[in-house]
Parts: sequence; structure tokens; C-alpha cells
Amino acid sequence: MTFGFPLAFLLLLLVPLLPWLRRRGGVRKRRASIRFSWTRNASRAGRSWRQKLGALPTVLRLLAIVLLVTAIARPQKGLEQVRDVNKGIAIEMVVDRSSSMGAEMVFEQQRSNRLEIVKKVFAQFVLGNGRNLDGRPNDLVGMVSFARYAETTCPLTLAHGALPRFLETVKLAHPRSGEDGTALGDAIALAAARLEKAEEAMARQAPDREDNYELKSKVMILLTDGRQTAGKRSPLEAAQLAKEWGIKIYTIAVGSEEAVMRRDTLFGQFLQGARGQDADTRTLEAVASETGGRFFEAQNAEALGEIYREIDELERSQIESLRFMDYKELFLPFALGAFLLLGVEVVLSCTIFRKIP
Repeated sequence: MTFGFPLAFLLLLLVPLLPWLRRRGGVRKRRASIRFSWTRNASRAGRSWRQKLGALPTVLRLLAIVLLVTAIARPQKGLEQVRDVNKGIAIEMVVDRSSSMGAEMVFEQQRSNRLEIVKKVFAQFVLGNGRNLDGRPNDLVGMVSFARYAETTCPLTLAHGALPRFLETVKLAHPRSGEDGTALGDAIALAAARLEKAEEAMARQAPDREDNYELKSKVMILLTDGRQTAGKRSPLEAAQLAKEWGIKIYTIAVGSEEAVMRRDTLFGQFLQGARGQDADTRTLEAVASETGGRFFEAQNAEALGEIYREIDELERSQIESLRFMDYKELFLPFALGAFLLLGVEVVLSCTIFRKIP
């Protein structure tokens, strides 16, 4: 038990002065009002129980004063509270789905196109793989995909169980369609705008976590195998916008001399060396440098997995335990006890222990 106003106990020093104050106030020892001519027989009589307990009203009054002073001192009971504060990260994955991402590589002993490999590695990055990736359970995660146009594939969410369904909707752009292309700048700008509103997204999805969830940082992971061929914004302009909003961008260039494209012909499917423009590593390096991120280059699927593991180590969410004391005021029991004792003292003084006059 603690006291909010311990100086109140100094009032107890005045208790020994009460008799002196009563005398100073005109209350003196009174003379007997009933006189007896012969007191010898009375003196031989034993003391009654009333005489033996004659000091009881005074004792009750002193106890009442002690309880009242204790109540004034604000007795409190401290209860330690522990609150876990999750400091998560808002992560926006930006994936190139242009036709060149159809080039195939070997991943986990199976041949698959770059886009499918990226989707699998990203899912492991978020959900964990039971080996070297623990997942991101405390982070807001979203996804933007782009070819000629950028679009939000998965909004920032804490419900990561829905991510695989969103990833299934990301398909390669057809090489001869009007949607093929690489709008790097527009994709960066769109992802930055989503991250800038991350706090609002968090408040909508988990209003009950508002007091114990904070965003530690905002991160974008940009993955492409090409260079800007479409879009209104340049990558560096979009990177400057992200920098103003405090967003860090990690850029990954995917490419391999061993990559092949699967072609469908009248005579069946054939594999041929992937051709096309290489990733614009200079621009990707500049984007990462502008925002305080890092540039990576993945020549194969294993290297891509290692890059995600490195980013996973660089950007970790935190859980902090805040300990504080929650005090409960105990004023009322002491105050009620004091008034109860005073009431009993008054009743006894006016009845059983009444003095004449």
C-alpha cells in the first residue's frame, strides 16, 4: 500500500496536544456536582465494569482520528499492468507482371516463370516457410502489380491469410496486348500513396488495436526485370515522393542468362533463350539510394530467396512491454471506519459511559 499524500500523517503529531488545547479552550477539570458526607464505604467498594472500561470512548476517538488522518493521506493499492505494444512495419510489394516476367527459372527443383517464383517467395516472406523465414505476423502487408498500368492487387492488411487468393489474381501481361509494358514510376508512386495512408488502413481494419499497435516504418519492395517503357511518372520522381513521405524502397533486379521462355507453336511447346531488355540497374540503384534502401540483383531463384531473407532481417517488427502501475484509491474504507468509530464513541458517551454533569 502506498499513500498519495503522506504528509497528512504529520497531523498525528497534534494528538498529544489535544488535552492542552481543550484546557486552553476553557474545558477544565470539573468539580464533582454530587457531594457525599461519608465516602469510606464507597472507597471500599470494587470498581465496576463501567469504571474499568471508562477509557473506551477516548480510545475510540483516538482510533477514529488515526483512521481519518489515514484517509486524508490517500491510501492507494498499486496494481502492476503490462501492455504489449507491437511496433510493426507497413510493407508494400511492387511486382512487375510484364510479359518478360514469363521467362523461366528453376525454383525448388522445378522450372517456373519469374512471376510465379516471385509470388511464391513473397508468400513465404509474409507467411513464413518453417525454415529460415518466420513470416511477418505483426506487419501491414499490401501488393501493387504493374505492366503498362499499375494497380493495387492487395490492399494493406493485417489479415495475411487472404494474401494467397490475391496473389492468384496476378497474371502475366500478354506480349501482344495493350497492357504489356513497364510503368516503373507509376507503380512506385501508387505504392507510396498506399503506404502514406497506412495508418488509416490500420485504423479501419483493427480499431481495437489502436492503443497497442504502432507503425515503426514504411517499406516498399520493388521487383522488376526490365526498364521504364510506359507510365507518366519517372522512377526517380516517384522515389522523391516516397522519400518525402518517409518510405524506404528496396529494389530487386531479376535476370539470368540461363532464363528461358516457353513458346507455344503448331508443333508444340519449345523453350528458347529469354530475350529482351535487361533490368535498368542504374535507375534501380538510384531509387534505392534516394530513399535510404538497398539495391539487390537476383540472377536465379535461390538468390531471390536469399534477398528476401536479408530484407527480412533488415526490417524487423518489435514488441515492447510497457509496465505501469494502476492505483486504486482506498480512501473510502478508512473514512467510513473513522465516522463509524466516532458514532459509536458519541453513543457510548451519551449512554453507558455518560458522566454527570
